[in-house]
Amino acid sequence: MHDLKTEITAFLTDEATRPVSIKELIRAFGVPRDERDAFKSFVKSMVADGTLMKIQGGRYGLPSKMNLINGTITCNPSGFGFVIPDEGGDDLFIDRRRLKGAMHGDKVVARVERLKRDGKKEGSIIRITDRAVKSLVGRFTRSKGFSLVIPSNERILDDIIIPPRMAGGAKDGQIVVAEITRWPAERQAPSGKVTEILGDPDDPDVEIEVLVRKFNLPLLFPTDVQKAAEAVPDTVSEAEIKGRTDLRGKTLVTIDGETAKDFDDAVGVKKDDDGFTLYVSIADVSHYVTPGSALDTEAYERSTSVYFPDRCVPMLPERLSNGICSLNPKVDRLTMTAELSFNSSGEVTKRKFYKSIIRSKERLTYTVVNHILNGDELATKRYSNVARDILLMGELATLLAEGRKREGSIDFDLPEPQIIIDIEGQIEDIVRSERNAAHRLIEEFMLAANKAVALEFSRPELPFIYRIHAEPNAEKITDFMEFIAAFGCVGPPRSKGPGGLHKYFQAVLKDFEDKPAERLVNHVLLRSMQKAEYSASNTGHFGLAFTDYTHFTSPIRRYPDLIVHRLLTKFLTKKYDSKLQEEYAARLPVVATHTSAMERRAMEAEREITDLKKAQFMKDKVGNTYDGFVSGVTGFGVFVELTEYFVEGLVHITTLLDDYYIFMEKEHYLIGENTKRVFRVGDPVKIVIKSVDLALRRIEMALAEEKKPSKKPGEKKRANGGYKKKASADRKRGGKGKRR
Repeated sequence: MHDLKTEITAFLTDEATRPVSIKELIRAFGVPRDERDAFKSFVKSMVADGTLMKIQGGRYGLPSKMNLINGTITCNPSGFGFVIPDEGGDDLFIDRRRLKGAMHGDKVVARVERLKRDGKKEGSIIRITDRAVKSLVGRFTRSKGFSLVIPSNERILDDIIIPPRMAGGAKDGQIVVAEITRWPAERQAPSGKVTEILGDPDDPDVEIEVLVRKFNLPLLFPTDVQKAAEAVPDTVSEAEIKGRTDLRGKTLVTIDGETAKDFDDAVGVKKDDDGFTLYVSIADVSHYVTPGSALDTEAYERSTSVYFPDRCVPMLPERLSNGICSLNPKVDRLTMTAELSFNSSGEVTKRKFYKSIIRSKERLTYTVVNHILNGDELATKRYSNVARDILLMGELATLLAEGRKREGSIDFDLPEPQIIIDIEGQIEDIVRSERNAAHRLIEEFMLAANKAVALEFSRPELPFIYRIHAEPNAEKITDFMEFIAAFGCVGPPRSKGPGGLHKYFQAVLKDFEDKPAERLVNHVLLRSMQKAEYSASNTGHFGLAFTDYTHFTSPIRRYPDLIVHRLLTKFLTKKYDSKLQEEYAARLPVVATHTSAMERRAMEAEREITDLKKAQFMKDKVGNTYDGFVSGVTGFGVFVELTEYFVEGLVHITTLLDDYYIFMEKEHYLIGENTKRVFRVGDPVKIVIKSVDLALRRIEMALAEEKKPSKKPGEKKRANGGYKKKASADRKRGGKGKRR
């Protein structure tokens, strides 16, 4: 049937000059009389999944030829949405009125209706081909005659009506799971029934459960996947080694974090008169996870591992991810190796790829490697068998970093929170994660390997899956220039040619290095950028300044890497023939779209879980006073990062009681209208933890020295918390800033 689907699509693409009737399709394919009912049913199924579109007169055509787009709807909490096309390309904006009952994550067919002045497309939903949300988690709220479940996922825009008999005993305010029994339509709200009561919204365990269900994260593997994992051997056999390059005699090591359990990559370096040779050996997951298998199907659905502070939702079962696929020390493991030669300037002179067998000499941590690179005697003595190799790696990594910088690669310095969990599973501390020389060393080696593999497939006739990053649009660049102009640092790009924008961004980041606004500028610049994603079309990676880039180095936790390994294997064995190329050309755009969506889901889930952990950690600290500094300024208040913990909260403008504050948007500070008191990024402040909302994952703060003034006769309370005399309520509306 898959072949028939391909044939019908090809016929309508290449031969049909207009939409055709079912009779014309039957005639074109010579369908026998006794098979026509089955053929008609198959055509209907193609309509149902959005591959075909049926129009007036009972004719069928391809959506792409009718100004239609098949894709997935992504809703914004503000009420609108975007259709992400299955075949790649620009997203289609959908206004709230034109969603026609589509919910976040649904597979839809949408019509392009107009092109806006900025070149972006706008349209409407005309068909929903598959519902993504069958049930959801949310807060149960009682009302007269009926109740509501308010979805925890802000992207689900409609509350779910719960009839009285469908409440399942839920109490007002509880967190529940609701199954949808009637989907939303253009003028119809969705309804459902409560199927499970999770509990009190302030229960930390319930909050974790809410987020897991909100993002539909699959905690357990299906039975057939577990059985397939159990059938995988624990050790490498002699038969599996045959035909592989034996690297067990080379000094290869893994370098990861202290708590890591799955080791994708092992690295090694040798140096001679011609320069360096780098060995990057990556776990050969494709040997164990074959196309179409239960393991492969589940890995594709998940597409990526999701990492929480206290657990991991893996892409592959633990028997593979932490076992036979993990490059554990002093045991044989099957790998795919990228062997790259560099001259003394750090330029690649030769690249080679092959199936291999390795035996990692040591399992090293970033901390240990950093100590060795910095000449620590104890660490050097403890790992004397690999210390010299580590120093060579440091030399090569420095060369590679310098080369990337010359090419215009942009490196952001945005520290991540590291949540320390004690042996009882409680949060012990929240600190800034360290990014030291060892992290940068591994980063350079992985970038080099990923780039080298992408270059191998750079010919247009070879279908491939790339990691792309588009150049920021002109409007975002202009906004960023206006933002940093307030700090009086870097002017506009001197060169508008290739690399000019890269050099400009590099100069900006350099100017703000070690300054109070460094983190803010890094963050604002990052938000000005497009999002990196997977694509079957190679448009280059702007941030890295690479014309060719892919993901090859983490097949245990990323599905695109597994696909790249399969393609590389076919390419090396000369089995990437025209038939296979045609098959992958059709499949890879779909894989790229799906894996990009799953990556976004994982990132959102990880961010929200981290925010929740921060809120849980600060819950019992309400009323405590801490030192901190202003980390961001907005029209509604200032964000403050604590000195003691890597935690950020909001001092809302309504708590600033000593004056009427104006937000100077371009200058990026708040200023008191009368006192001229200023809040800028980097200013030291002392705050009190005012409240913690676990449901919203929000930490509210107030300035420790602020005291509410007594209200005097003739005064009224200001909108932002201060007080102002009635007689002067309308005076002075000037100023360059926006009032909040």
